[in-house]
Parts: sequence; C-alpha cells; structure tokens
Amino acid sequence: MLTLENLFVLMLLASVGAWIWHNHGLREKALERVKQHCAKLDLELLDDAVALKRIGFARDAKGRKRLARVYNFEFTVTGEQRHPGVVTQFGAHTMQIELAPYPFDTQTPPSSVPKADNVVEMQQWRRQHDRWHP
Repeated sequence: MLTLENLFVLMLLASVGAWIWHNHGLREKALERVKQHCAKLDLELLDDAVALKRIGFARDAKGRKRLARVYNFEFTVTGEQRHPGVVTQFGAHTMQIELAPYPFDTQTPPSSVPKADNVVEMQQWRRQHDRWHP
C-alpha cells in the first residue's frame, strides 16, 4: 500500500527528474545561442559543448537580482589556440555572451577615394546641369 512517506519520496524523485530535464533543455538553448554568436563572428565553437559553471544570483539589465545559470565554452579563431567564453542565462533568456580577447585579421577596407577617371569637377557638372543658364 502507498503510504505518505512513499508518496513523498516518489514526488521528490519526480521533482529531481523534472529539474534535471529542464536544466538539460536550458543548456541546449545556451549551446544554440553560443553557436549562433560564434557563427556571426566567424569563430569556431570547440567541442560543440557548453559546461555549467554555476547557478547563482546575478543582476539583470534593470539591476534586480535573479537566478542565473553561467556556462563556460571554448572557441578558436585559427584552430591552433583555445580561448574561453562565458554565457549567462536567466531561464531561457540569454543575458550576455562574453568572449576572452582573441586575435583577428584586420582587412583594410577598400579606398573610398575615387579613381582619377571617375572624378567629376563640380563647376563643370553645374554648368552641364544648370536649368536656368544655357
């Protein structure tokens, strides 16, 4: 027969199982957001994984303390060096993704100075496009 004590243990086990399942889903959302962020910055997420660092209180954008999950991950730019990163989540919402300083290629932007054959003298253009003087 089911006693109150057995019912309590059963409910406790069910709660722990639900909490673990929920945390796994939140970890998967954090991983997806980190993958998107790395793809946007042309970085490679190493091991395709995020690892739970801690669960604790952190301040949100409005300054209120909320329960947050902090996950660590590693990324690379060149494939040779590992760089750490941290993602902080409030529930299913990502608060911030922090990346350690990493080297990146700076490409010189194309020159905005037009070539000599494309230069138009302003006075000449005004004379050609002036409606009032023939």
